[in-house]
Amino acid sequence: MIEMRGMPSQRRLGPAKGRAIAERTVGPVGLGAMPMSLEGRPDRSQAIATVHAALDAGITLIDTADAYSTGGADTGHNERLVAEALRSWGSGREDVLVATKGGHVRPGDGSWLVDGRPEHLKAACEASLVALGVEAIDLYQLHRPDPAVPFAESVGALAELRDEGKVRLVGLSNVSVEQIDEANRIVAVASVQNQFSPAFRSSGPELAHCRDHGIAFLAWGPLGGMGAAANLGSSHQAFAEVARRHAVSPQQVALAWALAHAEVVIPIPGASRPSTIVDSARAAELALDDDDLTLLGMAA
Repeated sequence: MIEMRGMPSQRRLGPAKGRAIAERTVGPVGLGAMPMSLEGRPDRSQAIATVHAALDAGITLIDTADAYSTGGADTGHNERLVAEALRSWGSGREDVLVATKGGHVRPGDGSWLVDGRPEHLKAACEASLVALGVEAIDLYQLHRPDPAVPFAESVGALAELRDEGKVRLVGLSNVSVEQIDEANRIVAVASVQNQFSPAFRSSGPELAHCRDHGIAFLAWGPLGGMGAAANLGSSHQAFAEVARRHAVSPQQVALAWALAHAEVVIPIPGASRPSTIVDSARAAELALDDDDLTLLGMAA
């Protein structure tokens, strides 16, 4: 499954092969902004500093969602935070791609629900436009399929938003291979965001499908999910060993491991501290050799 050893400085984010729609390129590692807005989130100054640190480190993809909040009236908190950080960062905003999502809802009791009705997705997109302070969203993703709503109807709403100029690129999240193909028959799918990490590899078929069709694969939870990053070295001794070889953190090795799967992979580690995202950004400079890949369980 390996296609490369070194890391290209940019990765393509655009429609599947053969689809004539504008595309974008972004850096190999993105920022998952979710931890800065959930329960237990950092204060606003630290969150803004984290986004600024990511941008200063060369990260050009920020992933957010309307549901990244504590729910209720707090909906859109993460989008507003990202927008504020970008405004206060300075020049270069046009080089940063902001991806957001609709389809998850948080009523305010700590729960996560889904709502894939077209009318909800369209209203959510309008609210995200306001929260982000933009006329068009760079990448709008269906956050999670709603089992109560035909998948084609949810995707069709995103296609209409793109046709109306409110969305530049359409993406999917938490989907299967079959759903990727179904969506691609309705609209050019630019990206698929599924969980993928050393501890969670069951999205391998979707990653391979994206590789074969030229669709960007945004790996969420690439360090094993919230709370797992600190234990990555002890839980995965091979990653700790490779980290010692290169004098880097095990987290950097985990991200480089994800990047080495295919040129379509863009891991989006979550962060709520500047030091964390700066360390993650350096994974783009870490080239794993054949011995490293063999130790990590990947054929050279």
